[in-house]
Amino acid sequence: MTSTIVHIAFALLVAAALLGAAFDWRSVLLVVIVTALPDLDSFIALYTVAGHRTLLHNVWIGTVPAIALWADCNLRAESIVGRRWGPWGIRVAWVCIVCYLFAHVGLDLVDGVVNLFWPVHDQFYRLTGTIELSSQRGIVQTFVDGEGFLLFEPEGTTRELEITTGVDPAPTDDGSTPERVFPVIGAGWELVVLVTGGLVTIARFRLAEEIERS
Repeated sequence: MTSTIVHIAFALLVAAALLGAAFDWRSVLLVVIVTALPDLDSFIALYTVAGHRTLLHNVWIGTVPAIALWADCNLRAESIVGRRWGPWGIRVAWVCIVCYLFAHVGLDLVDGVVNLFWPVHDQFYRLTGTIELSSQRGIVQTFVDGEGFLLFEPEGTTRELEITTGVDPAPTDDGSTPERVFPVIGAGWELVVLVTGGLVTIARFRLAEEIERS
């Protein structure tokens, strides 16, 4: 299970690449908040069956604002977002949407399970697959089926699959107090993402300072 801090580090890399001139402390803070927000459903899981990886982990939270923002920018004579916050606001809004969908939900989808289409469809999914270059079979991939659809592996519904966290740990068999474990770094690749995201963000701020001084 990817930790919140790794999600944020990945989002910082995306922000450094996509924010352009909009890269500043305000925009970075918004990206961090939007990226971390989905994990708050760990606390909601204490009170409802539809909790972690469900309430705040689904495509609708990202795609509905994306459609609304596209319509605002392309179907109106004057964008509401642009009028209020200018090009900075439009760029930051798009980057926040991308970070939510890919740096958080997407990462959880390949490193765990996500109730991707809840509440329209209650089913946890996991995206797995490989792409290989074989000397005998050529390019071999298992991400997409013969009809061109991504192969999401179903893992159960909210009532069938219990996702435990440090906030809501699984009960022990003997009734003793369960251990609360909050993941920080769960694998080597996560450490690489964390360090890289931090260093790239620092470098971008240093570069912005140099541009301002010149």
